[in-house]
Amino acid sequence: MHPAPSIIIFTVLSGLGFGLLFWLGLGIPDTKGWDAFAIYAVGFICSVVGLVASTFHLGNPQRAWRAFTQWRSSWLSREGWFAVLALMFIGLYALFIIFFENRMNVLGFIGSILCLITVFATSMIYAQMKSVPRWNHWTTCALFLLLSLAGGAILAGQSLAGLVLLILTGIAQIIVWTKGDERFTERGSTIETATQLGHIGKVRLFESPHTGTNYLLKEMVYQVGRKHAQKLRRISFVLMCIVPAVILLLLPSNLFFIAIAALLHLGGTFISRWLFFAEAEHVVGLYYGKR
Repeated sequence: MHPAPSIIIFTVLSGLGFGLLFWLGLGIPDTKGWDAFAIYAVGFICSVVGLVASTFHLGNPQRAWRAFTQWRSSWLSREGWFAVLALMFIGLYALFIIFFENRMNVLGFIGSILCLITVFATSMIYAQMKSVPRWNHWTTCALFLLLSLAGGAILAGQSLAGLVLLILTGIAQIIVWTKGDERFTERGSTIETATQLGHIGKVRLFESPHTGTNYLLKEMVYQVGRKHAQKLRRISFVLMCIVPAVILLLLPSNLFFIAIAALLHLGGTFISRWLFFAEAEHVVGLYYGKR
């Protein structure tokens, strides 16, 4: 599928922001006053910037509020509601800490749970799509959650938790890549099943359905070379998991090295998320002979 920058920014930054807010809602790290203000600001900025970025992929961004009305059937709508609730609870929790140095632990705990649910809802936007076999699996949700928690742990200065989560993230990412490469074939979707003409014999595209491009070709059919994808996978894995893990394991846990680890992890996650979209094959591509 077409890897739109707005959706990549949305999923990466909101995941990182809500991951940090999850740890903060649990009282990790234990900060007060303006120190707390600074770290909560990072979490809220990442979360809100990510959510706002998602609206730029809409045909009419000014109508984004209407997404909130479809919560019964849309994971996008549910994510919006959970995001608002999470930010409200964590926001109140942060206000008590910053201005009154008082921890309302119930607010923080509820906010942390809502942060996780928000990231899960984001992952389900993609995991529930049967038309994209690579995404339609529980490992999509697991990877989104692990990336969120790992990035949040790094920003929260939790070296041990961050190290463990980076290892789990690396394992999940390898599984997502290796199993995802096989899933389209395993589903058995072919041009014969797509056209329902398999009973006649082997089907092939005689001529394109139209002479120009269209929305489906622009958004749903995108092809990235396998050699190019493999190179990007290696780069993203090193930046996203290996180098930050080495920094957390071997270097002092101070602000400078935390920032370096977080930036490298973020860069690797952006590459990984670009591949997440670029390598996804929508079954509609079968009608255009793009498989």
